Amino acid sequence: MNKSELKPAVVFEQFAKINQIPRPSKREEKMIEYLKSWGESHGLDTKVDETGNVIIRKPATKGMENRKTVILQSHMDMVCDKLVDYEIDFDNDPIKTYIDGEWLTAEGTTLGADDGIGCAMELALLASEDIEHGPIECVFTRDEETGLTGAEGMKAGFMTGDYLINLDSEDEGEIFVSCAGGRNTTAKFTFQREAAPAGSFFMRAQLKGLVGGHSGDDINKQRANAIKLLGRFLFAEMQKYEGIRLAQFNSGKMHNAIPRDGMFVIAVPNAVKENIKADWNIFASDVEEEFHVTDTQMVWTMESTDAEPVIEQQVARRFIYAIQAVDNGIYAICQDPELNGMVETSSNIASIATSECEINIVSSQRSNVMSNLDNMCATIGACFTLAGAEVKHSDGYPAWKMRAHSELQKIVKDSYVRLFGKEPVMRGIHAGLECGLFSERYPNLDMVSFGPTLRFVHTPEERLLIPTVQMVWDHLLDVLKNIPQK
Repeated sequence: MNKSELKPAVVFEQFAKINQIPRPSKREEKMIEYLKSWGESHGLDTKVDETGNVIIRKPATKGMENRKTVILQSHMDMVCDKLVDYEIDFDNDPIKTYIDGEWLTAEGTTLGADDGIGCAMELALLASEDIEHGPIECVFTRDEETGLTGAEGMKAGFMTGDYLINLDSEDEGEIFVSCAGGRNTTAKFTFQREAAPAGSFFMRAQLKGLVGGHSGDDINKQRANAIKLLGRFLFAEMQKYEGIRLAQFNSGKMHNAIPRDGMFVIAVPNAVKENIKADWNIFASDVEEEFHVTDTQMVWTMESTDAEPVIEQQVARRFIYAIQAVDNGIYAICQDPELNGMVETSSNIASIATSECEINIVSSQRSNVMSNLDNMCATIGACFTLAGAEVKHSDGYPAWKMRAHSELQKIVKDSYVRLFGKEPVMRGIHAGLECGLFSERYPNLDMVSFGPTLRFVHTPEERLLIPTVQMVWDHLLDVLKNIPQK
């Protein structure tokens, strides 16, 4: 298969154009201008709100004018992550894609199908002249990936439709009808740097090659977290040897991704440097065995490095103890029979950055039950507070509760059965969707979320299963054709 054979062509053509436009989260100005110019050039009612969200309205096709209005919604930003050695300027360079069997992926970076493929479907529909549909509103929100701030900033009345289809899901054949709420907890350790003890030997250790993934949708897949592994090694070594001093600890990039790589720099007494190298190799072997199913490409390195000032001993010690102790992963499973087996509450330690006088930690908590979200945030916060850090919690975003007797759910389900001869899975998702915020501003809005199959989102291994794009496109068009009258 080559790119000219990708189906549906109208969708993949739009996706290729989108991937020429830089759109990192919080820096979507070029994408906003592209969408605005695109809508206006096609003679469609196009507006940009004060937050930067874009809406493009298209009238109904002939004979469909009395149907209820459908909102199609995607987010325009993308997580920009890359392989350590890959060179790219995400603010200016395009995403380079290639076909790998039945999958579309990118060269060394995230693909941007989350949620560029949803945006592409909307633009393909807006550009069409032969697709039956009632009135539609295509909404493109900004900055979904770093806190849903586009949806948060959207004022009531910007959208006016009766139904909303969110095109930001990652498993074809699954229709999402609820999502988790989320909040970030940050912790900051402050310190003074000082000279390492005389006779110290400096070592730089790096771990890379982990699978990582989305901290909501992939938290139940038992993948390794680079921060927890590096912290675990340092904690164990501090129990064995006196005089280990920490100079740097850096890992992770995005608040909503499981960290895939990380590094630390330590100063150790000359007498134990060989012991620590041996322990590192033994630890690597043990961990590779623990994660022999999920993370098979781990790369461990440890080498000598230049001397530098170190972190105050007690601060570093409390920091490492906190990383060892803090909860990470699944905390609770949903009790509702309809959501059987779904993760209810979780936490992910997402990033650590060391500067001249601070260690800054970002973690992400999620839950479908808001009281348990509060509890999870308090648990994480208490651990870091006890270690002496300054702790803050973000405002976060609400959960989207499953709607009883939903008209749209029935339309979408019946359409899927009619097209594919089997029932879709109707379920909740542990990741956050903008539907949670929409449900607050538009309490009467009937919503679902679906999309083609994506894997390894938020990582350079992100990939899109090509045949499922056609399936979702066919499903979407059939749903639009069967929207009821007002």
